[in-house]
Amino acid sequence: MISVIIAGAGSGSRSKLDKNKLLFASDGQTVIETTVRAFLPVDEVGQIIVTASVRDQKEFAAILCPLSDKIKVVLGGDTRTRSVKNALEFISGDITLIHDGARPKVSISLIERVIEKARANGSAIPVLPSTDTLGVGVGRIESVGRENIYRIQTPQAFRTDLIKKAYSFVADGDSFTDDSGVYCKYIGPCEIVDGDRENVKLTYPEDFGKFPFAIGTGFDLHQLVEGRKLILGGVEIPHHKGLLGHSDADVLTHAVMDALLSSVGERDIGYHFPDTDPRYKGADSIKLLREVMSIVASHGKKPVSVTAVIMAEKPKLMKFVPQITQNLAKELGLPEKDVGITCTTLEGLGIIGEERAIAVRCNLLVTDK
Repeated sequence: MISVIIAGAGSGSRSKLDKNKLLFASDGQTVIETTVRAFLPVDEVGQIIVTASVRDQKEFAAILCPLSDKIKVVLGGDTRTRSVKNALEFISGDITLIHDGARPKVSISLIERVIEKARANGSAIPVLPSTDTLGVGVGRIESVGRENIYRIQTPQAFRTDLIKKAYSFVADGDSFTDDSGVYCKYIGPCEIVDGDRENVKLTYPEDFGKFPFAIGTGFDLHQLVEGRKLILGGVEIPHHKGLLGHSDADVLTHAVMDALLSSVGERDIGYHFPDTDPRYKGADSIKLLREVMSIVASHGKKPVSVTAVIMAEKPKLMKFVPQITQNLAKELGLPEKDVGITCTTLEGLGIIGEERAIAVRCNLLVTDK
């Protein structure tokens, strides 16, 4: 009989999900369920032990135990090594497979390859040749090339008596990244089989279709009138007209602010800084931008790239763009190369083309802080 241990007691913090990544559901099925189901069609598999944390044990059991009476959910430990050692106490098969719960795309052919190899040679580790040159060191590295260098996958298969013997030497404070490390240290070198490029381990947000980025869009338009200063991006532009508004009417900064707010699901600047509030009469929009940046930071986000197009017939703005870019880059905490400001006219069309207004559209990208 074949026994299977599936390691599922980790927290999956690198995935940046709000729960154990193995409970992430796609098409109505969790990662851990998909992983476990991959082993059920293999006739020789008679036992599947899934390790879980205290927090997740009941939920794992509710999802997995109805699938088959072969499945048992047990309490894991504070490390992967401790979890596997706990699970080995329940194993009764002559061959044991140990698999990462976060590798749901394991194929039956790979499962059968490691079983066959372990039965003949005592161990079987699926590997892929490294396509990257590797280095070792801290601060400065030495290249170790890539010849005979492999990326190790799971499931890893062992004769049960040998892997139990290896784990019997593991002390409470010991921690290994996988089971081949334990076997190699206490038993001997592992046999290898060809791995599978589809058998990836889900680790980062993008692996779950959850990217750590969000897009924001902002648009603003202000009327050009006599007797007002023209301020764009905190820079005063010499012109016989300025923009009308409750604050300094910095239409560019306003569009950037709205884009930032939209990227984190906040309401617009009219909500946060209403024109009915005397505190904001004549307000410096750059100072308001700093308040918006604090709101964005409270959501755990920061901008990484900003683009804006200023739509104005007159004045000509090209020579002011470097100073505007510098100003906004400083306030957004970005290199100037990541702030793209362009200018265009509307060829005399509409209120912008008739020099009665200036408008700005801004797009930006934020990411996790």
